[in-house]
Amino acid sequence: MVDIRRISTNRWWHKKKNWVLFIFLLFLIFVRISRGSLYKDLYFLISKPFWPGQFQREVLTKSVEQESFVRLKQLEKDNKRLREILSLQRLSDSETISATVISRKTGSWWRQIILNKGSKDGVEVGSFVVGPGGLLGRVNNTSLFTSSVTLLTSPESKVGIWVERIQSHGLLVGLGNDHPKVIFYNKEVDIEVGDFVLSSPASTLLPPNIPIGIIQSVDAEFKAQKTANLLLLGKPQAIDWVQIVKVKI
Repeated sequence: MVDIRRISTNRWWHKKKNWVLFIFLLFLIFVRISRGSLYKDLYFLISKPFWPGQFQREVLTKSVEQESFVRLKQLEKDNKRLREILSLQRLSDSETISATVISRKTGSWWRQIILNKGSKDGVEVGSFVVGPGGLLGRVNNTSLFTSSVTLLTSPESKVGIWVERIQSHGLLVGLGNDHPKVIFYNKEVDIEVGDFVLSSPASTLLPPNIPIGIIQSVDAEFKAQKTANLLLLGKPQAIDWVQIVKVKI
């Protein structure tokens, strides 16, 4: 009788043990299929009481506010600079002539573009040409149907300029490469990389504050004048249309 009970008890234990192993195996399969989501949910519930309290939230909120303040100041600074670039005065149709670029020599020594408007359209020698980005150059020759424009990068080009930040005049001289030179006759002028260069308000031929370029580098101070290299905003090698600003009488 005792042996029968032992055998029965052993069978029951073995059956229970098999069920435990089977349930454990199902649990492992579930964890595998759910990719540990159960553990993540358990961690969520267990760790919730230890989450940052009011003090920690205030510290984090203050940090976020400070970051936003810094970003806002930077955006205001960038917007101010962009407004300076885009301060080109709006010219009426009676002051300008729209034209298309039909030929260009932007990599040669002469550096010029040819437009599809000429003397029959009212284009005159001496008229300035403006494109997307800013000032490009000046008309040096016209035919009945076309006009030639000497670019600011040409060695023949000389234009009066104005730097708003330091309230100073200068002269922009082409060198035959992509970066014309800005000359300041006052050696003590406080020119810096990143300063915006505009058309001079003292000009009698060109409207003031037309964007021209940005100071790219300042030359070493070893001459009577201070000089700097300019990065032009207008890109004649990529521009297809322009505005010809009529000569003021």
